[in-house]
Amino acid sequence: MKLSIDHKSSVPLHLQVEALLREMIKLPEYQNGKTLPKEVELARELDISRSTLRQAINKLVYEELLVRKQKSGTKVARTKVSSKSMNWLSFSQEMNARGTVIKNYELHVSWVFPDEQLASFFEIGLDKKILKLERLRGDTDKPFVYFISYFHPRTGLTGEEDFKRPLYDILERDYHVAVDLSREEIKAKLADKLIAGKLEIELNSAILVRKRFVFDQGERPVEFNLGYYNAECFTYTVESRR
Repeated sequence: MKLSIDHKSSVPLHLQVEALLREMIKLPEYQNGKTLPKEVELARELDISRSTLRQAINKLVYEELLVRKQKSGTKVARTKVSSKSMNWLSFSQEMNARGTVIKNYELHVSWVFPDEQLASFFEIGLDKKILKLERLRGDTDKPFVYFISYFHPRTGLTGEEDFKRPLYDILERDYHVAVDLSREEIKAKLADKLIAGKLEIELNSAILVRKRFVFDQGERPVEFNLGYYNAECFTYTVESRR
């Protein structure tokens, strides 16, 4: 594999190197514990500073794709199955992994003006309309989650898309927007009249509310998502290691 980056590109060098490393670790010669070329050699070949290279490597170490050890260098992490919260999936991917058939009970698309929270997250004005996607989803028996998603105008979404397809597949395949980072806030609350009606549960029943902030590879905001889950049908698992 020829290693090169575009020094004239507007894309920051560390992001180009990060993307290059992601491609490298997919190659057979680097998979499952194989050692990457030495940092000094990589930096020289790419004509970048070692600090720029380390910034990219550190990102992949954080994601547990690479392992750095003194004296032995940087190695590609061995393949493993993980349910850690950092390895997040779209709802469709989560349910497919469980073998659950998903049904869309409601799907609504509209263009709305953002409130102050949304405008601040997307770094846009209050007069800039954004796409709002509402989906009531569940298994073949009943709905158990109500999603409300808002998207940055930069994504290019028009509202005419087939939202029965996995959302992040649409963004990446149709609009070349690769989501890379998710930050989440989770809390328990009681269902109000609207949510109780949507999820077909009693008023004031326990629900799980997940707020998700989604970013692309340049850590630019892509999606603001609210998920209201029937607590009897959904468990959120977090794995931590000391």
